[in-house]
Amino acid sequence: MADILNISCYKFISLPDAAQLRETLLERATALALKGTVLLAEEGINFFLAGPAQAVRSFVDALRQDPRFADLNPKESWSAAVPFRKMLVKVKREIIRMDHPSIRPASGRAPSVSPATLRRWLEQGHDDAGREVVTLDTRNDYEVDEGAFAAAVDWRLTKFTEFPPALRAHKAEFAGKTVVSYCTGGIRCEKAAILMQDEGIEHVYQLEGGILKYFEETDGKFYNGGCFVFDERDSLSTDLERTTLVHPRPVKKHLL
Repeated sequence: MADILNISCYKFISLPDAAQLRETLLERATALALKGTVLLAEEGINFFLAGPAQAVRSFVDALRQDPRFADLNPKESWSAAVPFRKMLVKVKREIIRMDHPSIRPASGRAPSVSPATLRRWLEQGHDDAGREVVTLDTRNDYEVDEGAFAAAVDWRLTKFTEFPPALRAHKAEFAGKTVVSYCTGGIRCEKAAILMQDEGIEHVYQLEGGILKYFEETDGKFYNGGCFVFDERDSLSTDLERTTLVHPRPVKKHLL
């Protein structure tokens, strides 16, 4: 029986007190017997957690008492067992490393497109202004190999810090098109969309909530394969059920 609730969530928000928050959140998560990873940085929070539904939701409700986290909207999926071995809360320089300090999503987000809208655009073959729609995968190569949107642009990244130079090498290819950046849960594609705007690409969106939200809110059409996840489930199908890896390989499980 799938009675373990798995959530993933992030928010770019200024957290000058990240070190102090670490102690509070670790104590709270441990008291609730949760497992997973919480990353904190001056730029925000990113977390994957699992446990009984009541405990998981209690943790999120407590977070929302802080006005900075009041609008958290975790993505949910279910499993028969907890797919994490430990409870870790870490403070890092960035919650997703890009090595591009001018990109600060907390100062203003890039435009987003909902899963339902992207699904409709892909169905009709263009956006609402008639422009060709290009999906741009911002994940690492081994993640893309497990599944991706049909005809997505894939630059064979091995780490997210390779995205800025790859963009500069290829941005002319996006002229006159609408570009939708996407990733697992939204965090990488948000930074990517802001950088694309800064580089002068005119029609740019991020997929709100990433692939997991697309699976949650649509029928998954136009996505082929599974979605690699950073826990012991390895990969999720479009119905958010665990699925077999297409290319089994030893990959260190951590948030990228």
